[in-house]
Amino acid sequence: MITFHSLLHMIDTLHTEEDCRVYLENMRWNGKPICPHCGSISEHHYKLTKDGKFEGLYKCKDCRCRFTVRQGTMFEGSNLPLKKWFYAIYLFLSHKRGISSCQLARDINVTQKTAWFMLHRIRYNVKDDDANFNDMTQVDETYIGGKTKRNRGGQGRSTKQKTPVMGLLSDGLVYAKVIKNASSKVLLGVIDELVRKGSTVISDSWSGYNKVKNEYIHEVVEHSLGIYVNKDGFHTNSIEGFWSQLKRGIIGIYYLVSPKHLPKYCKEFVFRYNTRKESDSNRFNAFLQQSTERLYYGELLEKPEWLPIV
Repeated sequence: MITFHSLLHMIDTLHTEEDCRVYLENMRWNGKPICPHCGSISEHHYKLTKDGKFEGLYKCKDCRCRFTVRQGTMFEGSNLPLKKWFYAIYLFLSHKRGISSCQLARDINVTQKTAWFMLHRIRYNVKDDDANFNDMTQVDETYIGGKTKRNRGGQGRSTKQKTPVMGLLSDGLVYAKVIKNASSKVLLGVIDELVRKGSTVISDSWSGYNKVKNEYIHEVVEHSLGIYVNKDGFHTNSIEGFWSQLKRGIIGIYYLVSPKHLPKYCKEFVFRYNTRKESDSNRFNAFLQQSTERLYYGELLEKPEWLPIV
C-alpha cells in the first residue's frame, strides 16, 4: 500500500495501465489471486500470456475458469482504463463538494454520459456504515431541489416541489435519509429505528418531534424565537452545518438532482462528512479494497426490467 501525498503523486506513481492493474491486485488480493468463480485463493493460479506478455489474465487452478482483477468489482464490464478510473475516484473522494460529470468528462476525455455513469458507480460503492446512535443525537430535516411553478399567465401563488431529507448526527457521525414527508409518524419511525431508547434527542420546535419525549430525553431549540442554543447548552448547529455542505455541493457543483437519484447524492455527502478526518490517500486505498459492487446502467435508471418483483 502506497501513501499518496496528492493527486499528482498518485498519477506519477501509477502512470501506466500495468501499474494500476498491479496496484489493484495488491490492494484486493495481497499477493494471492482470488478466483471470483469458485473462491479459490492461491499464488499458483495460472498466468496466461499473449505474445509472451502477461496482461493480468489468470486461469483458476481448481475450476479452470479465467478471470482478471476487475471481475467482482465496480470495474467489471468497463472498457475504460484503470488509470482513468483511479483519477476519477481520487477526485471524487478528495473534493469536499464533489465533482460534476461535465468537469470529469473534460478532465479524462470521455463523454458526459460516461462520466455521469462513472460517478454513480463510485457513489454506489462508497462505504455505508450501519447507523446506530446511542448518545446525544441531533435531528433535523431539510428540503432539496424543486423549481418554482406558477399558474398559467404568471399569476397566483407560487409553490416549490422539494424533496424532504431527514438527518441525524451524533459524536461526529451523520446519517441522512430521503423521506416521503416530515410527519410525526415518519420522523419518529426513523428515530426509533436508529436511536437507542432513553438517549437524548435534540431538535427544533417542529411539531413532528412532539412525541419524541415519550421514549427519549427531548431537548428543544426554539429556532422560531431566534434561539439557537437553549438554556441547557443544547443545539442543532452540527446537523445544520452538514445541510449546508450538502446544499452547497448540490447547488454549486451538480446544480440539479432529481428525487430519484437524491438518495445516492445524500450517501455521497454522508460518506465524505464521516471520513473528513481521514487523508485522501487512506480514503482512496480503502475504497479500492471495498469497491466490490457492480452497478448496471439499467439498474441506475431504474428501468422496469431491473426493478424487483413485488
